[in-house]
Amino acid sequence: MVPLSSFLLVALASAKCFEPTIAHPPPRYNVGDPLLQDAFKSINTALTAAVAAPEFDRTSFSVEITSSKDTLWSRHHTARERNASRPDIPEVNGDALYRIASITKTFTVLGILYQHAAGNLSLDATVNTYLKELGDKSNGGIPWKDITLRSLASQLSGLPPECKMPLGKKQNLFGVCHTEEGAQGDLINNNYPELDRSSLGLPPDVSREGLPTCDEYSPNYETPCTAKDMFRQLKKFAPLFAPNQESSYSNVAFELLGLVLSRVTNQTYETYIDEAIFKPLNMSTSTLSKPADSAGVIPAGPQFWGVDEGIQNPTGGIYSSSSDLSKYLRYILTHYNAITHAVNWLHPVSSSRGLNSFYGMPWEIYQTDRILEQSKRTVRFVTKSGGLPGYTSIIITVPEYDLGITILVAGPNAMLSKIRDIVTVTIVQTAEKLAIQQMRNRYAGTYSASDPEVNSTATLKADYRGLVVTSFVSNGTVVFEAPITKDVTTTPRYAQLSPTLLYRNEEERQGEEWRALIFEERAEGLGSIWDDFCVEDWEMSSYAGIPLNTAVFWDEQKDGHFETLELPAFRVNLTRVDQKRGSNRKYGQQETMEL
Repeated sequence: MVPLSSFLLVALASAKCFEPTIAHPPPRYNVGDPLLQDAFKSINTALTAAVAAPEFDRTSFSVEITSSKDTLWSRHHTARERNASRPDIPEVNGDALYRIASITKTFTVLGILYQHAAGNLSLDATVNTYLKELGDKSNGGIPWKDITLRSLASQLSGLPPECKMPLGKKQNLFGVCHTEEGAQGDLINNNYPELDRSSLGLPPDVSREGLPTCDEYSPNYETPCTAKDMFRQLKKFAPLFAPNQESSYSNVAFELLGLVLSRVTNQTYETYIDEAIFKPLNMSTSTLSKPADSAGVIPAGPQFWGVDEGIQNPTGGIYSSSSDLSKYLRYILTHYNAITHAVNWLHPVSSSRGLNSFYGMPWEIYQTDRILEQSKRTVRFVTKSGGLPGYTSIIITVPEYDLGITILVAGPNAMLSKIRDIVTVTIVQTAEKLAIQQMRNRYAGTYSASDPEVNSTATLKADYRGLVVTSFVSNGTVVFEAPITKDVTTTPRYAQLSPTLLYRNEEERQGEEWRALIFEERAEGLGSIWDDFCVEDWEMSSYAGIPLNTAVFWDEQKDGHFETLELPAFRVNLTRVDQKRGSNRKYGQQETMEL
């Protein structure tokens, strides 16, 4: 006879998928929570120390952390050395405007998703469906008939990058500069006064004939390019890759998407973004037109505060504030899988370089297992960064923790990475602690059948792994006890419940559905090179049509804890019987409860 533990291990095991990416529901935040207050104090102290360095005398910044409901914390800093030509600009606050550069691309894509949902365009239609001027193929060989709007939005078009670097920036001329916008990286322009072109083996005198006369090629960036200028240049372009072959950052792709939006809405790009996104989200300070100087954060030194981006507005033209971007992030956190059935907006689309970096539409996604203090579970940061001379910026969502982060910097751009490192590590580690505390109060404990003749009991514990099933007895039979090793394997395994974020009653948000799987504990040292290969399958064996691993929590009380655990495949409802709850405790303030 096969032992039940052996059968359950086969039925519910997830190969060597060591820790599930979803271990708990997002935390519920209370800004007065001591854990959060300690985190914010730590962040403030670290930021104060970082910006005190003399190299950041010209740096201003705004940082905000928001949940899907409210701003949790913000910090604003005004440069010690102000722009001498604008001495009356007020101190930096949450409404102060920065140029957010390539973050604009996310607004362009959101507009495309709206129009797809409305049936006015298709993500899978080719770009020349809407921009007839492109034809089927450029003189340089770009196959417009094969490049879809989805490919453009996902950095999979194969188009040249139109890579740009800020004025005077000392940077590897052959390196990646996709987060920077401003003076084109064409060395014929006067953007690198310290550069001796002959040192690269380039002839010093080359004709400018055939080059555009607008945008970066015009004197002092005085003449922005138009659609006609862009179509004229695109005829000459050659592809970097075939469509959908390789991820490659391209600003041109988003200029084309902006034109598509204009065509299908019969509006200017600028008017459409204002009416479809800024106004509905009450982003009252955000604009694609140059604001009054008094509204802006204008750093000393080279900066692009007043430069008209023209046809490049869809790739980098928006001015916005940390307050407005928090509103935008709250919208994203609550709608990313509900904008259109065609896409979950925050999912990766293609790999970038290395094991941890991916492109989305148009997100830059980073996944790491190095941030949590006890667990090696991966955390995914869905980001979009941008830069113009004088400005660097990034927005970040961490959906697993219901967090959105905005970092806006005016002045030396090295400050952005310092702020990012300080803020993301501290707030995610704190959110993880909150999530575990809240699981202890809401779900962990012992659940038992009210009828003693049924003799069914389950005990749950919340720790760094998530919500772990430490024992399960059904109809008087010990199904398993932790660790699950008996008669099966010498490798420790444990059973864990993971939330699906679905409800049996979606309208009333009642009956939280969870799924159980059995996972192998991560061993120390080297194993097979295939140990990290994981294809998760959450739908395992069933009994009379109902999956064995389904669990449903019912009867949520006022303090947040659940009273009933339904195990549908076992045809039993278990009632919570442990007495270690605190009925007056608030979320995040629970006592530590070891079960």
